[in-house]
Amino acid sequence: MANSSQLPLSTRVLAIKESPTLAITAKAGKYKAEGRPIIGLAAGEPDFDTPQHIKDAAKAAIDAGFTKYTPVTGIPGLKKAIVNKFKKDNDLDYTVSEVIVGVGGKQTIFNLCLAVLNKGDEVIVPAPYWVSYADIALVAEANPIAVQCGIEQNFKLMPDQLEAAITPKTKLVMLNSPSNPTGAAYTLDELKALGEILLKHPHVIVATDDMYEHVNLTGDKFYNILNATPALKDRCIVLNGVSKAYSMTGWRIGYAAGPAYIIKAMGILQSQSTSNPTSISQVAAQAALEGPQECITPMLDAFKERHAYVVDRFNKIPGLSCLKAGGAFYAFPHAVEAINNLQKAGKITEATDLALADYFLEEFDVAVVPGSAFGAEGYFRISFATSMENLQTALDRIEKALN
Repeated sequence: MANSSQLPLSTRVLAIKESPTLAITAKAGKYKAEGRPIIGLAAGEPDFDTPQHIKDAAKAAIDAGFTKYTPVTGIPGLKKAIVNKFKKDNDLDYTVSEVIVGVGGKQTIFNLCLAVLNKGDEVIVPAPYWVSYADIALVAEANPIAVQCGIEQNFKLMPDQLEAAITPKTKLVMLNSPSNPTGAAYTLDELKALGEILLKHPHVIVATDDMYEHVNLTGDKFYNILNATPALKDRCIVLNGVSKAYSMTGWRIGYAAGPAYIIKAMGILQSQSTSNPTSISQVAAQAALEGPQECITPMLDAFKERHAYVVDRFNKIPGLSCLKAGGAFYAFPHAVEAINNLQKAGKITEATDLALADYFLEEFDVAVVPGSAFGAEGYFRISFATSMENLQTALDRIEKALN
């Protein structure tokens, strides 16, 4: 029963939920602390340390006393490094006034949504989607419109689906490739087809979340919507960060590039929320972008090996079906058959992915994220950013759970 002395919270906070991945990771952590042999496959975080030259740059910044406020939208050196990165890696031309550095990729998305969305605006989010897109739209009092893109279409938004979803109220389309949670990566031709639709609707802003750009499992060249359709540049925001490529999740540095007026609005918001990102983290991020890129290779090699292993294992387990990913470090098995089998056998009471995830955690000590957290009922996500030994044990347990 609610405490009668509690005053009502805002409708804004009541409209959203805690990040399911963080909630499950916290629950798994609690069980582990109690002595249970939990294997956590929920958090999307590389299990490698931040490369040494990046840590050294941060230590040098501390010793040099670089511990004061910086410009709100990022230090000049880092912004210049981001401009150079976009030119070198993506063949995109930006000026420093078209770039903002945020406290992680999540904040840049938050700032974008609060800067461009009004009450009642619609945000098209292809599902499965990263857990925070829909909730951030709700904080901005907009309506997330989930478009189902299941395993039968390789988890990719089709041009006719996009066309059908756009209305006069559509303000923003969120694209994410390679995708969290599915690992699906769009080809240049697939993006061109989506770009053709977007060109017909000049009232729609396009956001491309490229956070997993460098976690490339196939070696195929990376493209985003701007490479495919350069004419969208005056209404496209490119979102990225150092968290995944350089194993810097805790450093909290994300960045975005786009039209100067939108970037400026995002900066105004940031000036009233966090102010600048951490000074030392910014120096570390600059070292990551400007330094040797070979540090990514050992991580990629490990992810490729683990990816091949988990996809193969999942496809041999009765009731599961799993696609190969183009990038990122997730597997997203379709589990409807397995869920139905468990319910028939009386192992779970409800035929839902939530019940499945609960069953894995409570009975078999494996933490996964249910697909419904990503707007896709009947799936679950694992992160293979953990040791091969952990993956083997976890998949043994999952296989046992489903047999």
